[in-house]
Amino acid sequence: MVKRDYYDILGIARTATEDEVKKSYRKLAFQYHPDRNPDNPEAEEKFKEASEAYEVLHDADKRRLYDQYGHDGLQNAGFKGFSGFEDVFSSVGGIFEELFGFGGRRGGGRGATRAGADLRYDVQLTFEEAVFGTEKVLEFEKLETCIHCLGKRTAPGTRPVPCTTCGGLGQVERRQGFFTLRTTCSTCRGEGVRITDPCPECRGVGVVQLPKKLSVKIPAGVDDGARLRLTGEGEEGRNGGPAGDLYVIIHVAQHEFFERSGTEIHCQVPISFPQAALGTDMEVPSLHGPQTLTIPRGTQTGDRLTLRGCGVPELRGEARGNQIVHIVVKTPTHLTERQEELLRELATLDGEQTKIKKRWLWSK
Repeated sequence: MVKRDYYDILGIARTATEDEVKKSYRKLAFQYHPDRNPDNPEAEEKFKEASEAYEVLHDADKRRLYDQYGHDGLQNAGFKGFSGFEDVFSSVGGIFEELFGFGGRRGGGRGATRAGADLRYDVQLTFEEAVFGTEKVLEFEKLETCIHCLGKRTAPGTRPVPCTTCGGLGQVERRQGFFTLRTTCSTCRGEGVRITDPCPECRGVGVVQLPKKLSVKIPAGVDDGARLRLTGEGEEGRNGGPAGDLYVIIHVAQHEFFERSGTEIHCQVPISFPQAALGTDMEVPSLHGPQTLTIPRGTQTGDRLTLRGCGVPELRGEARGNQIVHIVVKTPTHLTERQEELLRELATLDGEQTKIKKRWLWSK
């Protein structure tokens, strides 16, 4: 069977933008969706064609391959289209959530799975813990499968009964003109069954709130606001659905001396006027222990000197940032007569004028 051109199927030009592709598919999907056209093979085929075309044209790599080599290029790359109706929904279910706000697969009645909720845990770290990494024990509560009923929600020795409202389908149908609309059964909430004898431990929910302890390694180099994702450590899913994830949000306390910018550590170090003018070697603090810093002759306030490798480790690498030392030259505020005399002499040698302190008569 010869496949139709994907652009013809969606009724768009080959220069169509991504928004135009999406808009055209949305219109066709609404028109030919099987729920709006029950027992209509022609509509189902058009819906499948449109879904396959959108699956290719909304993906930049697949579209580039199709534009260059056509259907053969896609087939050689491993894309074989959709072999049946169920393949359409399994492959493009995410498209329906994006475009219409609901999942593509029909049903959702008896035994419908549901993913567990994600959880958030805020962790406070010291400045040093964020730089060097640490291990924290998280204590929280989460929903887990009830061990009394093993998640079946019924009391031991009993079973759920089919919902009499929807006949166990989880959905009810009603006609509006030419359309048949399916809605979730309000009695069983789409499950297709009712619990007449609920488990006394979980009260028919299937899950219970339990305390949890979890040890997590915080990698070296994390920064304030970083988020660690622990897959499957969230709340338990329903009816075999996957567990949610646990997101650990990092909060880093400020340091009294150091500041961080990416992998760099910044600090201010005061030096005296003679040290700035003549230069010196001095010991300065760092997160990796005291370091010797060379102050060049003629250093000025605001000069930046670097201690290489004394910064923060890269989060996904072996390199380490630098420590940037910002120099502040201190001006003396209380001088002895000898110090004042030497400074005036220096000023005279430099040809600079200084204000001479006058003595008033009444100060005697």
